[in-house]
Amino acid sequence: MNSLSRGLFNPYFSHIYIEEALAGKEETEEVLRHFPHAVKVKISHYKDVFCRSRQDCALQKQSPSLILAAKQEHLIYPGAPVCQDFGNRHFYYTSCVMNCVYDCEYCYLQGMYPSSHMVVFLNLEDVFVQTEILLKDHPVYLCISYDTDLLALEPVFGCVRRWISFAAAHPSLTIEIRTKSAGFHYIGDLAPLQNVIFAWTLSPEEVCQAFERHTPSLHARLASAAAAADRGWPIRLCFDPLLYIKDWKRLYQELVSTVFQTLSPDSIKDASIGVFRVSSEYLKRMKQRRPVSVLLHYPYENENGVCYYGKERTEELTREMQRLLLAYLPEEKLFIWRS
Repeated sequence: MNSLSRGLFNPYFSHIYIEEALAGKEETEEVLRHFPHAVKVKISHYKDVFCRSRQDCALQKQSPSLILAAKQEHLIYPGAPVCQDFGNRHFYYTSCVMNCVYDCEYCYLQGMYPSSHMVVFLNLEDVFVQTEILLKDHPVYLCISYDTDLLALEPVFGCVRRWISFAAAHPSLTIEIRTKSAGFHYIGDLAPLQNVIFAWTLSPEEVCQAFERHTPSLHARLASAAAAADRGWPIRLCFDPLLYIKDWKRLYQELVSTVFQTLSPDSIKDASIGVFRVSSEYLKRMKQRRPVSVLLHYPYENENGVCYYGKERTEELTREMQRLLLAYLPEEKLFIWRS
């Protein structure tokens, strides 16, 4: 992680803020062992650093600090309307980590959070308890990697391994681990579970390079997905967000062709399709942070507080991706976001 230096900037996590209540605890010390040269600062509450006013998030992204905290409220949330539930009635998500090591130009997190520092909540056992309470009433479909990329962070924080162990003991729980990481090998020794879905977000290589800074290449993501599929894990392919950019039709045609040169269609549980969409309030802040972004300054339509390409353009992008995928996957395996 500390190899992610940025020229004149400090390396990632050169400063680590620790809530006083966590100081000296085993889980805290385990994280700190990965950063022996970091400056450690005790704080009362993570919001004292994370929610300060007038932060420069663009500069922070070049050298984010790490904040170790215990989350006290809102451990599990109902799934948001802009997210797909994949036919699951009891759809929830949880945030073990706030913010991401990647820097995708279209990422809603830059409009959602007031800081680019990363917060890691170390009280994962409390989330497990809340999940068990929900499970007493009904099955639970839980997305655990929406507000970060947990698999990319696995060597330091080990959250994915712990969630898999928890899912193994709770068969009525299904978890989705969304990722752009090439890090399946971090947990490759574990036996596969059918109630743990690894969901890779896939983009044309040109999009990876232009808009998804610091992410692995398409080839690296596919190699990781193939390794997981070979081990027997359920694999979801996420063509989401689709971007209306120059030569989009050619780029997505090449993407789908490349995907299925690497992955067998029979190894795919399902696939999601969705255009770029984001809360209007988030988009406003995203534009402020990236004032020259052509991607963010498109004339989006606002429908009930959600900005997207509009019905006609959305349908065009969606239909084309659906057509491409139907050459490899049956229609019942395709889940499409509609406005």
